Amino acid sequence: MTIDTTVRPPPSEASGSDFARLSRRIADAGLLGRRPGYYAVRITVVAVLYVGGWAAVALIGDSWWTLTVAGFLAVVFGQVALIAHDAAHRQVFRRRRASEASGRIAGTGVGMSYGWWQDKHTRHHANPNHEELDPDLDPDLLVWSRDQARAAKGLPRLIGRWQAFLFFPLLTLEGVNLHVSSVKALANRSLKHRTLDGTLLFAHFALYLTVVLWLLPPGMAIAFIVVHQGLFGVYLGSLFAPNHKGMPILTGDDRPDFLRRQVLTSRNVRGGRFTDIALGGLNHQIEHHLFPSMPSPNLRKARTIVRRYCEELGVDYLETGLITSYRQALTSLHEAGAPLRHPGVPA
Repeated sequence: MTIDTTVRPPPSEASGSDFARLSRRIADAGLLGRRPGYYAVRITVVAVLYVGGWAAVALIGDSWWTLTVAGFLAVVFGQVALIAHDAAHRQVFRRRRASEASGRIAGTGVGMSYGWWQDKHTRHHANPNHEELDPDLDPDLLVWSRDQARAAKGLPRLIGRWQAFLFFPLLTLEGVNLHVSSVKALANRSLKHRTLDGTLLFAHFALYLTVVLWLLPPGMAIAFIVVHQGLFGVYLGSLFAPNHKGMPILTGDDRPDFLRRQVLTSRNVRGGRFTDIALGGLNHQIEHHLFPSMPSPNLRKARTIVRRYCEELGVDYLETGLITSYRQALTSLHEAGAPLRHPGVPA
């Protein structure tokens, strides 16, 4: 899909780029300041739920009711991952060291290499939905475009035929994929602090398995791990799937200016405060991509300013309900796999 990159200046002929003018409006609204009170409460609540979940496993013990706690902890792990995300973007702390330390602690809590994820996520933010430059569009298991489908081999070629129907079942493996990718990244000598990341990562695995196998009999322990990691993967995938999947994909030299590159490839999800909590503010994906260091509780207020400004520019600003966002993402996946079902489908 081709993106219209024509620059349409707003009525006000202020100096600077389109994004610079928007940035001034956001700054004037006071939305770029830190929110230490909010994050102190949020981190405390999540930490209590994290410890409380494992305490519940110990208290319930040898009972299949423990699997309900596994589901609860899957959601808590997702919330911890969201805190790592916010810390990496310096939403929590302004200084780099504090941001890295808090992000690495949160990442360790879910079994993720912070250095690997931060590098990957930074490249995604720089070039969202660019087929060659966004690591989130690598065809490692799924294909995201018809060109990728035609070039697919192995599992992507096999899965790609019906990937829209397999998408949510495959998300049960996303938690495991996070761990495996983190371990594989340790072999990359260019990864910063890889010794520290590796130490923390394997300490997490050792502690996780020790606690589960110590508190539960073997069969129940395996069931707990399957349920916990499977639902954790589904939650993670459900957090990120609505944001860009099904939006225009850029290729080659197709690189609009910064504002359009972020807005036109992102999708917002409508909802109230519960949606903000469940999706960690990522439902305001357009605002997050424009201002990644903006604290997540400020994104809802920024949304009104950004949407109005995009209307002035004539830039498409897409916002849908959560179910519609999943439907659009799955439709895009099905269309991308069309050449594998019908080899004669044109580009």
